Parts: sequence; structure tokens; C-alpha cells
Amino acid sequence: MTPIDTRELRRAFGTFATGVTVVTTRSDDGVPHGATVNAFTAVSLDPPLAQVTLTRTSRAARYLEGAPFAINILSLEQMNVAQHFAGKVMAEEPDWTVDGTVPVLTKNAATLECRPWNIYDGGDHIIVVGEVIAMEITQRPPLLFFGGKFREIGRLVEGAPWDHSGDAPESGWFAGSSSFKPFNSL
Repeated sequence: MTPIDTRELRRAFGTFATGVTVVTTRSDDGVPHGATVNAFTAVSLDPPLAQVTLTRTSRAARYLEGAPFAINILSLEQMNVAQHFAGKVMAEEPDWTVDGTVPVLTKNAATLECRPWNIYDGGDHIIVVGEVIAMEITQRPPLLFFGGKFREIGRLVEGAPWDHSGDAPESGWFAGSSSFKPFNSL
């Protein structure tokens, strides 16, 4: 097999539009830290779990083992905050609330406060799963990332909306199948 070119792989990953988050936590001495992360995933509704993936070399990754954290889902007006926590430090520190269990940024589109659930090996990254214990949702539009650039939501694509995932047990489509083809035979 031909080795994968990491630049091309990064470019392929970049074709998947994502939201932008900043994961915040405290160091052992109580100092707040954060890292910009676009690898965020909803994991489970019951129990309520969310996942972020951070490069092992990020400072915030060092403080997450066994520590509560927040996933700050950034709003469109927070592009400078995303850049700040990605290493392009702003002259003024972003606004955050540091008096709760975890430091939380202000003006987010949404915020998920989590207690540690588990950490997994993800190669040059760590996969951090947290149990959501508190959340806040605002009306602010989210900041998006696509093709190595920040974006905003575009027009609504018309189509049939649905109330649940197509592979949910209540949808019935999966239950009627009695045979499956392995992926390698497709």
C-alpha cells in the first residue's frame, strides 16, 4: 500500500464542514486554559456524552485527564476567540466566566459543561469523552470551519426534514433487513 500523504489527508479532512469549539478547563493550580478544537462529536443522549479530540501536544490536553471541562461552541462573532486559543494570541484575553466548576467563554452559540467520562488513544491526538452535566443554548449563529477557513451558515437547503435519525430503532427501516453485504464486497 502507498503511504498516505499527510497534507492530502488534511485536505480531505478539510472537505468536511465542522463547527468550531474551544475546550476549556483548569490546570491543577486553578489557572484556566483552552484549546480551539473542531473535532467535536455528540456521542450519546443517554447518558448524555460528548467527545472532543485534541492534539497530544496542546497544553489543554495535559490538563484534561480526570478534570471537568467545557465545550464552548463558538458563535460567528467569536472568530478572534478561535484564533486566540489556536495560538494567535489576542492583545486582550477573551471574556470568560471563571467562577464556576469550569471556565466558560461568553457569547457562545452553546456551552456544554462536562465531567470526565473517559480518555482514549487517538494516535497523535487524545479522544476525550465527557458526560454533559449542564448546558446553555443561545440564539447566536455558530462559527463554521471548512477548507481551512472560517465560514458562516449559508442558505437553507430545501428537502424533507425528519424528526429522528434514519437508523433509529423507531424508524423501522433497519428492522426489515434480514441480510447484509460486508463493506468489503461493495
